[in-house]
Amino acid sequence: MTGKAVRREVGMTGEITLRGRVLPIGGLKEKSMSAHRAGITHIIMPKDNEKDLEDIPKSVRQDLTFIPVSHLDEVLKEAL
Repeated sequence: MTGKAVRREVGMTGEITLRGRVLPIGGLKEKSMSAHRAGITHIIMPKDNEKDLEDIPKSVRQDLTFIPVSHLDEVLKEAL
């Protein structure tokens, strides 16, 4: 869309509506742990899933940067 590549250390989980709203997801713990194993250091996640961060083991949480977003504009700003 912009011609810019997404930064290699960034991963995202969630769904985006046609109007740009980021919807909450399930399985944040499992997805975060998989991203950690794959070398991802920054995870863009739905703001509505912030409450799920406490389920992620502290050792994994310390190595990752979680970026809660609620709209596509925020996603693009963080990913590019």
